Amino acid sequence: QVQVVESGGGLVQAGGSLRLSCTASGLSADGLVMGWFRQIPGKKREGVALATRGGTNTICTASVKGRFTVSRDNTKNTIYLQMNNLEPEDTAMYYCAAGRIYNCGSSAYNFWGQGTQVTVSS
Repeated sequence: QVQVVESGGGLVQAGGSLRLSCTASGLSADGLVMGWFRQIPGKKREGVALATRGGTNTICTASVKGRFTVSRDNTKNTIYLQMNNLEPEDTAMYYCAAGRIYNCGSSAYNFWGQGTQVTVSS
């Protein structure tokens, strides 16, 4: 089994920055694709960014390109989401997930964290 734990959310003013962290642990955790997703109540969960152990990173959501950066530390099996120039539209619950398929769709992922709330005030 794989455990996924996120941290780093909070309340920030528009234009500010936050960094989210996510660690996957467990016997099968090494080598999994890890990704960030976000969800607003009543809306579908959307992929934000993915990172593989081999260094392939993808920003899934056009609206965050140029503002969000995903990175991965393989020694800790941890990924990070650096979010700069945050906008009120970025307000959502952010989830970390791990899986075996490199895909921006949430259905591709088997293991999920509890989520961390990001709120951007205008």
